[in-house]
Amino acid sequence: MGSRWGFNRTIGQMCGLLIITKNPMTANEIADALSISRGNVSMGIKELQSWQLIKVQHIPGDRKEYYAPAGDIWDMANRVFEERKKREIEPTLTLLRDNLLDEASNDDELYAQKQMGEIHNLLETVTKWSSELQRLTPEQLNKLMKLGSGIGKVIDLKDKIFKKE
Repeated sequence: MGSRWGFNRTIGQMCGLLIITKNPMTANEIADALSISRGNVSMGIKELQSWQLIKVQHIPGDRKEYYAPAGDIWDMANRVFEERKKREIEPTLTLLRDNLLDEASNDDELYAQKQMGEIHNLLETVTKWSSELQRLTPEQLNKLMKLGSGIGKVIDLKDKIFKKE
């Protein structure tokens, strides 16, 4: 899970463990459950907190810090997407914009700019679309995902109705 969400295996294991465990866990419990060092757990906790994926909980009468997921799986997926957008997509868009402002001096550079323009437009479209998706409730997102390939049929029907190709 971790590598698909953008962080290393150990952090992914920690996040996954906290998601599937009913009660909040201490750092020592996480270390024991995953057979990893306490130092590794400490670094992982800091990383997961920087992504806002876990929260600290305190139990009355206990001085230990307990960790739990910061929201449901939809909240966490949204946070991961937002962090990855901030860390990966936005810098890429900035780089592409900067390169597109440069004047092409030959055919190769013109071709490269055309390709970069297409990449830029694709990333902009995906970013706008994902922002719209994030405004949907989990129930609406589930309905949208269940449409699956059926969404293509809806688009084809819309094109036929409005006579667009």
